[in-house]
Amino acid sequence: MAYIGFSTGALAFGKFREALRLLHETTMSAVEISALRLTELPILIESLPTLKLDRFRYVSVHAPSRFSEDDEDGVIELLQRAPCGWPIVVHPDTIHEPEKWDGFGSQLAIENMDMRKSDGRRVDELGRWFDRLPKARLCFDLAHAHQFDRTMTEAFRILSEYGDRICQLHISELDSTGHHFPLSSGSIQAFSEVASLIPLDSSVIIESLNPFRGKSDRKQRAWIEREAERASEALSREEVVEVGLASLGPITLSPSPVRA
Repeated sequence: MAYIGFSTGALAFGKFREALRLLHETTMSAVEISALRLTELPILIESLPTLKLDRFRYVSVHAPSRFSEDDEDGVIELLQRAPCGWPIVVHPDTIHEPEKWDGFGSQLAIENMDMRKSDGRRVDELGRWFDRLPKARLCFDLAHAHQFDRTMTEAFRILSEYGDRICQLHISELDSTGHHFPLSSGSIQAFSEVASLIPLDSSVIIESLNPFRGKSDRKQRAWIEREAERASEALSREEVVEVGLASLGPITLSPSPVRA
């Protein structure tokens, strides 16, 4: 069975405890605990024993999206302290010495990249990473694939070749500069075109930026449920929990969007 939930970085950038608090009174069954900035990772790892995560059926960790070769050993050492059952999502361009990551085995999930990057975007580029790390799995980011190729042809190729490696999905809207936003009807339509190639047991992590951050908990949680319904629609999933949503009012995007 697949589970659906959010990245903590999308709900409350840099404040994973706040994001978890919001999620605890929703129907979400999955969570990705995000440490996109290098300085966040030690805090997150030290906090893991104190986090209330029992309600989630699927938990993953997103490694920092940028760090130097000098920082690589320290990042690996910290990530090794995460529970072995949790996938660890990494951007391939952050991996400096692949052999150092081989010990994670199938716990490691390499994420496909968007057009800002020079690697990890196409099926052949991902193939070179899976040659280096043969046990690694794939975190398939639909928004990255859509931004890189609006026809979704490359997404089709990646899914056809590596669909069996997928352990989780990322889903959101992504603009040309790499900022994540709530799903649009256009992205839902594009994602639905390749949904049949995605394994049904792939857990879904929503990276849509929370447009109601700082508003009432009720409004934020209502939006969380609605965005999950839209993500399920895009993927033709049936495990949507019906909820009564009051009017959320107009959505105003944050001036500080979440980077991929």
